[in-house]
Amino acid sequence: MRAIGIMLLFILSLNGAAWAQSAESDLYRGRTLVTGIRDETRLPAVPVCLLDVLAKASGDARLLHDPRAEKIAAGGTLLVTEYAFRDRLAGRQIHDEQGTRDRPYYLTITFDPKRIDAALAALGSKPWTAERPRLALFLVVDNASNVYALANDATFGRDQRDSLVDASWKVGMPVMLPSESDLAAAGLTADALSSAEPAKLAQSAKRMGADLALSGRLVWNKGTLGWAAEWHLFDGKTVHKWKIKDVNFDDAFRDALRGAALILSGSGTP
Repeated sequence: MRAIGIMLLFILSLNGAAWAQSAESDLYRGRTLVTGIRDETRLPAVPVCLLDVLAKASGDARLLHDPRAEKIAAGGTLLVTEYAFRDRLAGRQIHDEQGTRDRPYYLTITFDPKRIDAALAALGSKPWTAERPRLALFLVVDNASNVYALANDATFGRDQRDSLVDASWKVGMPVMLPSESDLAAAGLTADALSSAEPAKLAQSAKRMGADLALSGRLVWNKGTLGWAAEWHLFDGKTVHKWKIKDVNFDDAFRDALRGAALILSGSGTP
């Protein structure tokens, strides 16, 4: 591969320690899935990751659709300091017609913090440097065949838990789920969660070690083949509400955490 003037780091295993990064540094990192490690797959990922980083570093998801931010993202290679690839199929034998050229990789792109901060200033924004509140998510999931409260150790919801972890990293908002015992101790069944008072959820969040309570309901719509979600964030004084529909649950969780970040960073409301 030709020299590109910056370090190109390949991480070809699922080594958790090597992959883990500090929360502060991660604010200036974006991640996406690419096929292969060639320039023609790597370079188009830069604008996508840069828009994510502008939104993550500032807490302002509106930048994702700002034409001025899109223009900056188009020249995003000048802001990159490192590319890191992790093989999504590491440890699996190559099969069928798949070769190393076509394997899927998670590509993490690190951007220069000073240049990102300068880009935010040019957009009339700024980095959200305050310590970010830890959210406790209390969520009722209705998948048309079952209704349950999402817990970190329950039988149901494994894919949704994984999706929430990805959304937390992508948005830069720390979030935790209650355990089944947390929910039972507070009497928070799926039915009870739907009508729980914000103050009660706030108390449960504090007992879990979180700062604030984010609650919601995620419902599968057979007609549109998508999820509808409604979210409530209690900041101690006000309950902020917003919703989204006809999306997959990855987008629903990103919407939840981006809305919370928008409010808590002081950037605006969803």
